[in-house]
Amino acid sequence: MEFFFRPRGIAVVGATASKGKGGNLIVLNLKKGYFGPVYPVNPGYDEIEGFTCYLSVSDVPDPVDLAIVFVAAHMVPQVIEDCAQRGIPGVMIQSAGFSETGTTGAALQEKIRQTARETGIRLWGPNCMGLVDVPSQWIFSTVTPTIWDTGLTPGNVSLIAQSGMLAGAFLIDLISHGTMGIAKVCSIGNKMDVDENDLLEWLIHDPDTAAIGLYLESLTDCRRFMALCRSTPKPVVILNGGKTAGGAAAAQSHTASLSAGGALVAGAMAQAGVITADGFYQLADFSRTFGMYAHLPPRTGNRVAVLTYTGAAGIVSADIMDRHGLELSQFRDTTLETLQTVFPEWMPPANPVDMWPGIILNGSKKTYETAMQAVCADPAVDAVFIHCFAGGFSLEVDLEKMADTAREAGKPLFCWISGERDRVYRFQKTAQPLGVPVFREIMRAVECMGMLLNRPCPKIETDPETAAEERIRRLTQDPRLAVLASNTGELDELVSKQVLKACGIPVVEEKQVTFFEEAQRAAADFGFPLVVKGMVAGVSHKTESSLVHLGIASDQDLASAVTTLQQTMEGRGRILIQKQVPGKIELVAGFVRDPRLGPCVMCGLGGIFAEALNDTVFGVAPLTLADALAMIDRLKCRPMLDGYRGYDPVDKNALGRILVILGDLGCAYPDIREIDINPLIMHKGDPVAVDGLVVLA
Repeated sequence: MEFFFRPRGIAVVGATASKGKGGNLIVLNLKKGYFGPVYPVNPGYDEIEGFTCYLSVSDVPDPVDLAIVFVAAHMVPQVIEDCAQRGIPGVMIQSAGFSETGTTGAALQEKIRQTARETGIRLWGPNCMGLVDVPSQWIFSTVTPTIWDTGLTPGNVSLIAQSGMLAGAFLIDLISHGTMGIAKVCSIGNKMDVDENDLLEWLIHDPDTAAIGLYLESLTDCRRFMALCRSTPKPVVILNGGKTAGGAAAAQSHTASLSAGGALVAGAMAQAGVITADGFYQLADFSRTFGMYAHLPPRTGNRVAVLTYTGAAGIVSADIMDRHGLELSQFRDTTLETLQTVFPEWMPPANPVDMWPGIILNGSKKTYETAMQAVCADPAVDAVFIHCFAGGFSLEVDLEKMADTAREAGKPLFCWISGERDRVYRFQKTAQPLGVPVFREIMRAVECMGMLLNRPCPKIETDPETAAEERIRRLTQDPRLAVLASNTGELDELVSKQVLKACGIPVVEEKQVTFFEEAQRAAADFGFPLVVKGMVAGVSHKTESSLVHLGIASDQDLASAVTTLQQTMEGRGRILIQKQVPGKIELVAGFVRDPRLGPCVMCGLGGIFAEALNDTVFGVAPLTLADALAMIDRLKCRPMLDGYRGYDPVDKNALGRILVILGDLGCAYPDIREIDINPLIMHKGDPVAVDGLVVLA
């Protein structure tokens, strides 16, 4: 990839002298910043923007590592062949008119891809806006040259965007508002060859990049993406514009039906430690926060001191902090004593620190600086959130001095700014090189603070890959699982649970019966209460089909249930007698084979509410126990699992091991399409599978 980012010479195929045209904008941008040789290619000109123009790529002299192509789509295949013959290793195709336009364009794109396969040439694009490298002042793009007028502010955040226009427009927006410094912006378009993983791998090793943000509409290879993200301490933030729903097609289990709408991708990102954004500016704000505090280790504490000039903003900040896992610091006595020196006697200081009375007495600079020094010296403070106003009310502050105080104390400083438009803009421009993230909304500031301070520590793999391979190998050799190789389609509940039990998953005591007398003998063995179920081929959801009878407490109840089921099934099915397992918490656990992600595991709130409430999390198999425990901790119902209000605390390790087993089983047997355990009842805190379904291809 080096020839894309550090080319010794660049050919511009489709260069033109016509002002405002893409082929001219590329040359102008290269002229302004790139210091290597530039070779315009167009048979209609002798020179363009002071550069000698060449008839064809084959005429371009050395050195040339990169060709930027901006010609009509139908001309691109020949250009790529010419570049390959010339020995140019990399091509950025910024032309549009390919797979994004329909079948004709897709065929054209495939023809070009075939040339790349045969020749080894690397292709970036098409339908993209190329690369902007701000520290080097290199713009390999058709982005308007007015970007130079806004001031290319170097920073340590790099962005990868699948959308071409978004990359250019968003870059200009971020730079012109003075809130963010940029290292590199990579617009990759249709990802014909070079994809997000190639660029991510390069940026991970890029010394200019400390944090990476991505806007993607699809993941080319999610597993490689996850591996790259887990391999680096650099924070990765993603805004995913396209959700995987293929796993829900023709779903026969709760597990598969709950996998739609991006839940699988969200689970994969969480498993890899990737931060997910919901909008473009949130993506930018998360990324710049990580960039400014790239040196800060994860989980440094969540106690925040709030310094405000208005009590109302302090109250709102505290309310929002609670929703983002942050706490108000409980100041030490020495901190309160220092604050009192700039407060009136009648007002004892507290957190949030309402500094307005102190400002009236001592002025804003002294009050802010005294408060800043006091809270930064307090070991009970992990971060500081200051509220500033620009343009009136005598509220000027020395931001540089406060930033130095926070930096020396090793505590991140966040700022909310309001006031006159021009003064606010200058304040933001001042804050950016100081490494202080400034926000126009309290909510976004607190959101970013919570994201930074509560970022999970990198997982140390307690279960190495070789251990997972050995577990999976043992499953493939287990004779009790031969049924998985000799059947197709749905396995009935009894056989499904026999498979689960053979793998080490606890299952309910049960017997299959045909007649009432057999049911009586089962009842004598198990004891009441019982559950009586009907098993009919092709019926997965028994409750909805009136095939489940709970709370059977006597022989009379048992006879009635058996008779009713025999009538409902009309002699087509079989009857299952189970010991009724008491438990307040019902979960669902399962496996699904996703078309893109492959083997995946799910856990969530189960029973009849599984699809109604949709409290589910996903992970990509095989899992480590640490992965499984992290999945469980992402559930909204987690307080229930911890023993909330009389609930028995759940043995999370036992639950985690079930999730690991489900993933291993799916990896061991490629014909398994779905596994569904619903419900997985927590009996005295221990998980027990009381219903199960295995679906084979």
